[in-house]
Amino acid sequence: MMQKFTVRIWTTVFSVLLWGLVGITAIIGVAPTALALEYNKEILIGADFAGRDLTDSSFTKANLKQSNFSNANLSGVSFFAANLESANFEGANLSNATLDSARFIKANLTNAVLEGAFAANAKFDAAIVDGADFTDVLLRPDEQKKLCKVAKGTNPTTGRDTRDTLFCP
Repeated sequence: MMQKFTVRIWTTVFSVLLWGLVGITAIIGVAPTALALEYNKEILIGADFAGRDLTDSSFTKANLKQSNFSNANLSGVSFFAANLESANFEGANLSNATLDSARFIKANLTNAVLEGAFAANAKFDAAIVDGADFTDVLLRPDEQKKLCKVAKGTNPTTGRDTRDTLFCP
C-alpha cells in the first residue's frame, strides 16, 4: 500500500515538472527573436553584424573599427564611447541609440535612420551621411555644422531630407 502511494506521489511530481517544462518552452517559443547582447569593451575589428537584429544590445567602449552593421536593427543600442572608425552602417536602424562619445570617423551612414539617437560628443569626421535621417538627434553644434557641409539626399525609409533633419541653413 505504501509503495503504491509513493509511486503515485512520484508520478504527480514528474507530471508537474513535465507540464512546467512544456509551459516554459511555450513561453520561450513566443519570446521575441531579438535578445539584447553585451559586447562591452570587446575588440571586434572587422566584425560582421550585417542584417542582424541587435535591439537594445550594448557595445559600450568596444573597438568596432571597420565592422559591418549594414541593414542591421540597432534600435536602442548603446555605442557609448565605441570606436566605429570606417564602420558600415548603410541602411541601419539606429533609432533611439546611445552614440554619446562614439567615434564615427570615416563611417558610412548612408540611408541610416538615427531618429531620436543621443549623439552628444560623438565625432563624425569624414563620415558619409548621404540619405541619413538625423531627426531629433542631439548633436554638438560643431558636429552638426560639420555634417551640414557634406549632407545630401533623402532617406528612403522615412522620406526625410538629410539636410532638413540636421537643420542645415
